[in-house]
Amino acid sequence: MAFPNWQTIAIEKKTMNKSSKLTLIPVMLCFFAMGFVDLVGIASNYVKEDLDLNDATANLFPSLVFFWFLIFSVPTGMLMNKIGRKRTVLLSLIVTAVSLLLPILGESFELMLVSFSLLGIGNALMQTSLNPLVSVVATGKHLASTLTFGQFVKAIASFLAPYIAMWGAIATIPTFGLGWRVLFPIYLVIGIAATVFLAGTPIEEEEMDGGVSGFGECFRLLGKPIVLLSFIAIMCHVGIDVGTNTTAPKILIERLHWTLNEAAIATSLYFIFRTIGCFTGSFFLRILKPRLFFAISIVMMALSMIGLFVGESKIILYIAIALVGYGNSNVFSIVFSQALLSVPEKKNEVSGLMIMGLFGGTVFPLIMGFASDAVGQVGAVAVMTVGVIYLFSYINKVEM
Repeated sequence: MAFPNWQTIAIEKKTMNKSSKLTLIPVMLCFFAMGFVDLVGIASNYVKEDLDLNDATANLFPSLVFFWFLIFSVPTGMLMNKIGRKRTVLLSLIVTAVSLLLPILGESFELMLVSFSLLGIGNALMQTSLNPLVSVVATGKHLASTLTFGQFVKAIASFLAPYIAMWGAIATIPTFGLGWRVLFPIYLVIGIAATVFLAGTPIEEEEMDGGVSGFGECFRLLGKPIVLLSFIAIMCHVGIDVGTNTTAPKILIERLHWTLNEAAIATSLYFIFRTIGCFTGSFFLRILKPRLFFAISIVMMALSMIGLFVGESKIILYIAIALVGYGNSNVFSIVFSQALLSVPEKKNEVSGLMIMGLFGGTVFPLIMGFASDAVGQVGAVAVMTVGVIYLFSYINKVEM
């Protein structure tokens, strides 16, 4: 009887662990690329200023980005079954790279519309395929922590975008005549690097069974009240997220009479507290009931809306932006988990619906743009407040 060579097994296991960690590097770089979508907030404000657009027209840009989640979420699942997760992520990176290339070539209204549309399509593909890819390279007890770290890496890109644009606008860094648009070639280089590194990294995926949800099967699940209510909650969450990202700088410009370069800090402040919220939220959810923590989060968002309505000083507005950033940071994970738990035998279908709920990032900015053109930025805040009120109604749907 042959006995196993434990020394050889130990060496092989160590080699596999090291290989797995090395595989995570290009995957994490992809998470950074996923964060490129959040540049839409500050970029749309600069486009508004450069092209002299009104709020309704300028808000068309973030709306276009998130419109594509409605169209591409379920088809991306079908595509993954055919070509695999890694190739789907690579496709998303290529589409994203093209979207970042176009603003380097010019800044016409039509060109920026195409660029932001491609950015949205690329991100829809990436959001749907990258998280499942992580489950291939990080399994078991390491999966949750790896996904959390990925969200942190993504947040770095979100946080840096307003600063890079601002530094470019005031020529703090070399811009090669691009001004604030220097943001695009910087992120383009990183996107290309992510594509090359991921393409050159061997990742062995499990065989797909070929089964995939269709639109009809997904939409039939909306007949279940908790699924429908969760879908609307996700729409409100993303609408408030994109709305704050886009509107916070405009509020500082309107109330404090700042320039756009000065007001760009509002977007970074929002993402700082959203990132802090993601990390501390995972801790609080271990010691608090989900319903209680969800209620606290929504109360913070409500206080934020009050501050954004009436605030006239820098400190009040900063606190309000921080509160909505922190409060909104864990809404998606709680609502998403409630929806999955409600129909455990249809997790793929429910997941597809929740991802389509990111379409709220289209609906809210459009309505907010018309409202702010009519009555100022308080109109935009009023639209977000409607979303917060709905989330209040969802509190009782969260399991204890």
